[in-house]
Amino acid sequence: MLVLTRRPGQYITIGDDIVVHISDVQGGNVRLAIDAPRSVKIYRGEIYEAIVEENKKSASQPVDLDLTELLPQKNKNE
Repeated sequence: MLVLTRRPGQYITIGDDIVVHISDVQGGNVRLAIDAPRSVKIYRGEIYEAIVEENKKSASQPVDLDLTELLPQKNKNE
């Protein structure tokens, strides 16, 4: 892990196309502004952890699919 000290108005770059600006620091809070391509997904840590946990739950639950309702219904008169 890289640990840096930055002040408001300063920034860091990640790769060629991601820039993290330090917008503001108040007490124990730091406000970041992130410039990144739209294809890069950016989540707050607690949101990312919730997504991972939900994906684990979904992957471990068996799915019972009844696909018969998706099939075309035959008319009894035909």
